[in-house]
Amino acid sequence: MFNHLLYEINDGVCTITLNRPEVYNALSPALIQEITQAFTQAGEDSQVRVVVLTGSGDKAFSSGADLKNGLGGATSLGESLRKNYNPMILSIRNLAKPVICRLNGIAAGAGCSLALACDVIIASENAKMSQIFVSIGLIIDAGSSYFLPRLIGSQKAFELASTGRIVGAKECLELGLVNNVVTASELDITVTQTAQMYAKGATQAIGLIKKVLNQSYHSTLDQMLELEAQNQDVAGKTNDFTEGVTAFLQKRPTNFQGS
Repeated sequence: MFNHLLYEINDGVCTITLNRPEVYNALSPALIQEITQAFTQAGEDSQVRVVVLTGSGDKAFSSGADLKNGLGGATSLGESLRKNYNPMILSIRNLAKPVICRLNGIAAGAGCSLALACDVIIASENAKMSQIFVSIGLIIDAGSSYFLPRLIGSQKAFELASTGRIVGAKECLELGLVNNVVTASELDITVTQTAQMYAKGATQAIGLIKKVLNQSYHSTLDQMLELEAQNQDVAGKTNDFTEGVTAFLQKRPTNFQGS
């Protein structure tokens, strides 16, 4: 079904792998469309409890826009963002399931934006990030203007965006750009353990948590209190809530089914 990425499901974990290692997993219009399709498919599949997004090879998560592939039918850079990049980022942020980025190498430009759109980022010690847009005279896009200041503050966001400098894994962790940094040999096991934890979790509640936190960026306290009440009503009607309470009372481990 997919030509530019790998799509696998195993024990509730959907792994989406950008598969253009010969160009450091650069984001061509075709790959971007497939990423959006893959996340849409994962969202509709009840077997999927968590998504892992990564790049093939050991050098790059994604080097950003594939400048050799043009605008993919768009007539301008703005139209290309509206047609390709924006739907891709929204497909991740609107997915009612956790998304883990397995940051295996460099994430530059829109590739960095793609990583930042994920809910959890686990990075190899060899990974790097760069808002490289300015080096070709462009502004940051694909959501980075939204994610960066919220993660690291306006001043640091301006620094990284206006210089495009490469940030190593250790500094990424110190800044709060990633959740965890591990050795290259530990990356797979750490990602697998984290994914399995989420795959066994209360999927509906986690999806609602993601929805509520997304709203918190631009809502008042009163609005958030009401949003909590509305979504807690939804969570309280799930089978997982019943299982969670029963397991607590019976003093046994939970057996969430994600429903």
